[in-house]
Amino acid sequence: MFDPVIAPSGTLLGLLQRGRGDGTLHALTAPRADALAALNHCVLRDPRHDWQVENRSLYYARLYLDLNGELDAIEAHLLDPEDALDTDESRTGLALAVLGHLASYGRRDALHLLRRYAAHGSNWAWALDELALRDDDAGLRALAVPVLARFATDAEGEAELAAAVRDAFEPRPWRLWAEDPRASVAARVRAAQEAGCFDRWQRQLRPTGPRPDWSVRAVLEWARQGAERGAALHVPAARCLTAVAGPEDRPEIVAAARDGADGARCAALRYLADSDDPDALDLIEGAVVTGSATVVEAAADAFERMRGPAAVDRARGWVHRPDALGAAAGRVLACRGGSRDRDLVLAALREAVRGEGPDAPTLWTLVDGAGRLGIGCAAPVLRHVYRETASSHLRGRAARALAATDPSFPAGFAVECLWDCEESTRELAARHAETGDARVVERLRRLAADPAEEAEVQTAVRSRIGPDAPAA
Repeated sequence: MFDPVIAPSGTLLGLLQRGRGDGTLHALTAPRADALAALNHCVLRDPRHDWQVENRSLYYARLYLDLNGELDAIEAHLLDPEDALDTDESRTGLALAVLGHLASYGRRDALHLLRRYAAHGSNWAWALDELALRDDDAGLRALAVPVLARFATDAEGEAELAAAVRDAFEPRPWRLWAEDPRASVAARVRAAQEAGCFDRWQRQLRPTGPRPDWSVRAVLEWARQGAERGAALHVPAARCLTAVAGPEDRPEIVAAARDGADGARCAALRYLADSDDPDALDLIEGAVVTGSATVVEAAADAFERMRGPAAVDRARGWVHRPDALGAAAGRVLACRGGSRDRDLVLAALREAVRGEGPDAPTLWTLVDGAGRLGIGCAAPVLRHVYRETASSHLRGRAARALAATDPSFPAGFAVECLWDCEESTRELAARHAETGDARVVERLRRLAADPAEEAEVQTAVRSRIGPDAPAA
């Protein structure tokens, strides 16, 4: 996956790349050509840092509808000769998902383009999954021959076909093709289905991969060898230790946590932290001082998992440290601290934004903590994170924190959030947005009537405008 270049948050392109509600609102008032150019840029150059968890497709599809946008740019992108050379899903996945939503809204041009790409494009499986949800039986049956033609009829080709059938996200097309009146189609698909089921059964019976012997020493050695090969096995190794270690094994595990090889040391630290061992905190502190970068990271992660009051108390002393343990201490207080820790969490939040910027991974926890503890003084920092982060999930967390800390949220960012790309953020906005704004009432009604909207969002909308809504 390429690393996207995100435009400044004050520009139309930057707003659309972030999936902010203001992106839609600005696009609808901008010159149509400029809005479509920015929209096409986003769809053809996926702006998400993690496309598996961030939503954009419905957001962009709705804007295409509002702008009555043509699909020429998407068509040229999908059918470009580069498609045969760059087969990574990140190149075409977002565009195909947008077409899927447009097809569900009744855009026949989007449906026809999906069919064409499923027949000839490199990322055909994604297009077929989109069609499985939206196309009729006749349209799917027409794709049987071109899809099957992708697979040779020799043993290797049939094995690839069986794997494709087995791994299909949406099985509907394959089920239709298995009942196809053309014997050549139905027989081949049925054989692939049977081979895929048999292969899955075999894999379940004979799991592959290295497994440690069932002793503490063997588990620690397994973790050590994994680290030397570049495979981080300390987390599963810690789980194995939970199953095999007894009280008599504690000295060996403590010794490994104090000065063992990296893999074994990480596993031992994780196990001791998870079992709330009385020496775990001191061993974690020592590991941060003397360990390698791998050990330091594992020690900080182990500390964050600790739930007891001793860990929270130690976090109050460590939070000022300028290292990974200090950052972890801030996150521990954000998750499990009390009202007395508000100033410490606020300081950690400010320092993270100042030192690492609005996309720092540590902000996810710190932002949640600011909302959980109701830190009103954090509102300016939270607004900054909301505006500037490129992560729509982090922006949603900032919105939730603002709802708990900022009295201006209902009449401010909550209104914009009704157009946000993330369903959880739209749900939050539906519960908080000030209905005195005419745009809010109109948007709530549109969300309530939109068949593509998530059920949770529509439930929130009905709580505001339905018959059971509280009286104004």
